[in-house]
Amino acid sequence: MFTKSTTQTILRVRNLQKTYRMGEVNVEVLKSLDLDIYRGEFLVVLGPSGSGKSTLLNLLGGLDLPSQGQVLFGDRDLAKASDRTLTLFRRESIGFVFQFYNLIPSLTVLENVALVTEIAVRPMHPREALGMVNLDHRLNHFPSQLSGGEQQRVAIARAIAKRPEILLCDEPTGALDYQTGKLVLDVLARLNRELKTTIVIITHNTGISAMADRVITMRSGEIIKIHDNQTKVNPQDLEW
Repeated sequence: MFTKSTTQTILRVRNLQKTYRMGEVNVEVLKSLDLDIYRGEFLVVLGPSGSGKSTLLNLLGGLDLPSQGQVLFGDRDLAKASDRTLTLFRRESIGFVFQFYNLIPSLTVLENVALVTEIAVRPMHPREALGMVNLDHRLNHFPSQLSGGEQQRVAIARAIAKRPEILLCDEPTGALDYQTGKLVLDVLARLNRELKTTIVIITHNTGISAMADRVITMRSGEIIKIHDNQTKVNPQDLEW
């Protein structure tokens, strides 16, 4: 079971700020955030549109650089890292799952997952990754032959096939119906439990927070609340 007292920090955010220039106006998207993310935890980041949660996810994953502050992965400050270091970080340590699946339509399910394993350092076999999301019977199908939930599970298999330490998920159930969304969340919970993958989900759906170890609530670019769940709800028992 995850406990902060016995778990090391995998990502540390200090004084994190992000400002965008919009014409002649500076828009402050993130305001001096401090946050520790622990190895093996299941973290949900809640907030309405415009709260800064997607920007935070991009900074955690090395997809963007902050205007000020630190994103520390071990002894490396990603905010000051070179393009090559960031590329290696994303390739070796981070998996991404987005609301829209971004599968290549001309490739089979197996081929979509295999693309990632070809550049990974210590990948699992594509069939193994697809087995973990219960899609090993769909290996030779194309994305157009799958339901939305199945396509999202392929996207998850593709993300975990390189054995990332951290899986960052941006509204992974946002395009899915209620029952299918719970199936996808069940897959993520299993990966967290069995592979000990650190999972961060950003969402506006408050119902998902009950399955997390911790819940971060954001508003207007700030963290306004951090809540530890004493008990976690099984994804199949979630309500929203």
